[in-house]
Amino acid sequence: MQVTPINDAKAYEAPEHYGMACLRLQGKEASATSAMWVGLSHILPGGHTSLKASDQEKIYVVVAGEVTIGTGQETATLGPLDSCVIAPGEPRKLENRTNAPASILLVMEEVRPTDT
Repeated sequence: MQVTPINDAKAYEAPEHYGMACLRLQGKEASATSAMWVGLSHILPGGHTSLKASDQEKIYVVVAGEVTIGTGQETATLGPLDSCVIAPGEPRKLENRTNAPASILLVMEEVRPTDT
């Protein structure tokens, strides 16, 4: 078992994330996982990401507050313990449109090197 106490979680910079503080809870440098990693993002009022797609599947779970997630085709506003899946190649944009901070968990596939 590998435990990451919240006080030991390390901050990481995520490209095109604005007004957000991101912590790595599991995976990558936080623990030895091979299939996924977990991050916790705190989003300030007005904080957001760019509308962007990646090759990895993502699961988002709102922990506190309210987060609006858009794909360029549809938009959903999620509250505490609401969740959604973003498919590989599907663009997504996160936004905190409220005047209170929000927190969201991200579970994302680990990028695996390919044999060439």
